[in-house]
Amino acid sequence: MAPGVELGFAAAAEGPGGAWRLHSTYFPSKVGGRPAWLGEAGLPGPAALRCGQCQQPRAFLLQLYAPLPGRPDAFHRTLFVFACRSPACYRLAGPCGPFRVFRNQLPRRNDTYPEEPPPEEPPPGPGPAPPRRLGSGAALCRVCGCLGPRCCGRCRRAAYCGPEHQALDWRRGHRRSCGQHAAGEYEILIEPEEPEFPTDSTDDEQGAEDTSKDAKEQGELGAAGTADEAFQSLDEETLEAMAKHETEEENIFQVFKKQVAAEPEQIIRYCRGGGGPLWVSGENRPEEKDIPNCVCGAKRIFEFQIMPQLLNHLQVDSLGESIDWGTLVVYTCADSCGGGSEYLEEFIWKQDYSMGSTL
Repeated sequence: MAPGVELGFAAAAEGPGGAWRLHSTYFPSKVGGRPAWLGEAGLPGPAALRCGQCQQPRAFLLQLYAPLPGRPDAFHRTLFVFACRSPACYRLAGPCGPFRVFRNQLPRRNDTYPEEPPPEEPPPGPGPAPPRRLGSGAALCRVCGCLGPRCCGRCRRAAYCGPEHQALDWRRGHRRSCGQHAAGEYEILIEPEEPEFPTDSTDDEQGAEDTSKDAKEQGELGAAGTADEAFQSLDEETLEAMAKHETEEENIFQVFKKQVAAEPEQIIRYCRGGGGPLWVSGENRPEEKDIPNCVCGAKRIFEFQIMPQLLNHLQVDSLGESIDWGTLVVYTCADSCGGGSEYLEEFIWKQDYSMGSTL
């Protein structure tokens, strides 16, 4: 992806067989359905995708194809995000929580894909169904597309990652054709963000600080030496600090709203190593010490964030109702270590809206 901020938008597959671009061969960026795995080796298994709070399997949320120009070992590179289905697991903000992010990359010459780019025209006939087995023969879960060591006792063909997804598929109708692409599956289209128009948010913040200082100075000058006056001065200072915090919080959220208003349908903001995320609040922002280094020892850097608009595209039977976030910020290894035999876990931070902030 090119330098600068790029925006991702969800686009539904059009017509029967219109989801042909969402399969691994075409290196898609997509939301919902099953993951279109990049490398076939070292896939995260059921244990890695089990929620640490409710112990239920996480669902596939989205994947983003993000190769690194000039890096032969990351000619193909995809990030996969999984999320818990239980709304109760979203109560706390901060690191990871109900989410997990994995990264996989391959060189241009590999054992899975040809060196030449895939054709831009759809294949003849109906599009391929999501694969149920890897080239190695390992079965994939019929619900989420992850490794499926468990199979249906009746037909011995449908595979599942565990009993939860087997029961879920049974309720949905196990006998229906599995050649159709998953409902609620969207392609992510990437476009560069238009240059930002000038904002006066800095002036607003400076004005708020000046007003705060003036009020504080007046309070100090008017304070006398009596205990009652000293108490009154302290009380005014506390109130002024609270007012200043509320003003700063409001400014941060207004900047977020103003930036998003230019492209209100954006679900992704991508800018690896450049600038930083667009926060919805001044609260619960990670400090450098809160972002762990990669397993290789390198620092992690901001790569992309998932916007709350994505919630509009999620169906009840995929991630459930009442699931919410302000923004999800993904940090990845600055060195993008690893190879085709690994799916390496990266770091995600969940920030919620502050009290009283709504889009």
